[in-house]
Amino acid sequence: MDLLQRLQALADVHVGGIQLGNIPAALLALAVCLLAGRLLSGAVRRVLDRAKKLDPTLRGFLQSAVRILLWVLTAIIVADALGLSTSSLVAVVSVIGLALSLSIQNVMGNVFSGITLLVTKPFEAGDYVDISGKVGTVKKVGLFYTVLDTFENMRVSVPNADVTAAAVINYSAEPVRRLDMTFSASYDDDTDAVRAALLAAAAGEPKVLTDPAPLAAIREFGPSAVSYALRVWCRQEDYWDVRFHLNELVWDAFRDRGVKMTYEHLNVHIQ
Repeated sequence: MDLLQRLQALADVHVGGIQLGNIPAALLALAVCLLAGRLLSGAVRRVLDRAKKLDPTLRGFLQSAVRILLWVLTAIIVADALGLSTSSLVAVVSVIGLALSLSIQNVMGNVFSGITLLVTKPFEAGDYVDISGKVGTVKKVGLFYTVLDTFENMRVSVPNADVTAAAVINYSAEPVRRLDMTFSASYDDDTDAVRAALLAAAAGEPKVLTDPAPLAAIREFGPSAVSYALRVWCRQEDYWDVRFHLNELVWDAFRDRGVKMTYEHLNVHIQ
């Protein structure tokens, strides 16, 4: 009986606000929480692994977020088992979370924007895009930045928050792309001759598609020349080759047919 009384007295002892009698229950709660956390983490990992289309970066971020959440819940449950005031602990965690969110709100904005991009996929790695004037091939989409390799072989990192707020043009979304080019000719040149020269130039480029067929037409009448539009279609990967080669072909076609590619000038008539 004396032993039981001594154990009871020992259990009622408080050390730093913790009652010794609550320690066994707290240890049991810790063991259960660790086991449950391990099972839940494994279940989340298996579910994410089955999502084959989910980006690896997003998968790792979600797994880390789940682990942090489980550790916070474990700390609260164990503290409650020890007889500590969990309301104060929750308040402290909330204050820390608020202060942290305010200090890194821009960073978190990029993180959530990165998650949005990884889930919605307006573009993927390898796509050629225009993001508010920043044009290049997508190297990767991270949690903080979207990285582009430009045509000039420069690497540009665009914050994800700016990407989600911008109008994004994805040139690689479709396999075929239309190319519009403008050329000027003299008012003295016959319209049919100019159109024939432009269509002959388009026919001389093997990478220009025949369906849809090339189109040549008057675009507008300028102060010094008539502006003609040449519209062709090509495969996405051939766009720049076709654009550069067509300039040379049109130059040769105009010269062979006597079409004058005029420039800005002013005619003065003295009476």
